[in-house]
Amino acid sequence: MPRQFFVGGNFKMNPSSVEQKKAIAKILNEAQLDPATEVVIAPPSLYLIPLKDCLRRDIQVAAQNCYHKTSGAFTGEISPSQLVDARVPYVILGHSERRTLFHEDSKFVGHKTKAALDASLKVILCVGETLQEREADKTAEVVNSQLQAVVDILKEESDWSNIVIAYEPVWAIGTGKVATAAQAQEAHYDIREFLKKHVSQAVADNTRVIYGGSVTAANCRELATQPDVDGFLVGGASLKPEFVDIINANRG
Repeated sequence: MPRQFFVGGNFKMNPSSVEQKKAIAKILNEAQLDPATEVVIAPPSLYLIPLKDCLRRDIQVAAQNCYHKTSGAFTGEISPSQLVDARVPYVILGHSERRTLFHEDSKFVGHKTKAALDASLKVILCVGETLQEREADKTAEVVNSQLQAVVDILKEESDWSNIVIAYEPVWAIGTGKVATAAQAQEAHYDIREFLKKHVSQAVADNTRVIYGGSVTAANCRELATQPDVDGFLVGGASLKPEFVDIINANRG
């Protein structure tokens, strides 16, 4: 079975008003979207439920983060079980901004991933290297280390059916720089090789690996032609009308 194309939109700490939220929803609700592509948008937590309730049914929502505990004295956090109760199906974990700005290491991301999966959430798991690491030819080493922390805590193959891996080179996030199609393909291929070696051939074949890093309407179609690129996690462009073109990048 071919892997279903996946396009996620990470709004980050945007939009800045309810009116902008409504405008984004209107564009998506009225657009002709590729029915073969799974579409998930991740607004700030404040807008999760209102957006979920006003979006058409073929567009899902994701939280941008969650904690690894079910409940407790953790001010400002959201638990996996609370997201499930709110009927939010996905959560983004391990984004580079969480790793760098909020000092979440790979082991912590692994614990959060397991907690999310145990609660029956689906996870968009982010991995990626800095420019310094890429220039030192350490891309595979860094990404494999980030994945290993998740492999170590999950162990069971069945968990991987609810994981989408987002390869996001840190040097290409919000910079306007983008990995070439060949660079993206190489990194995605290496991720599959890692999964084949450390989990199983079936998981390597079936896990969707998507690309994130300044994806736009101008570069998405070439990236989508790569055999190991199964879609995108889009940042800034997901707030613009061109997000529709990116969702349709794999349409014949």
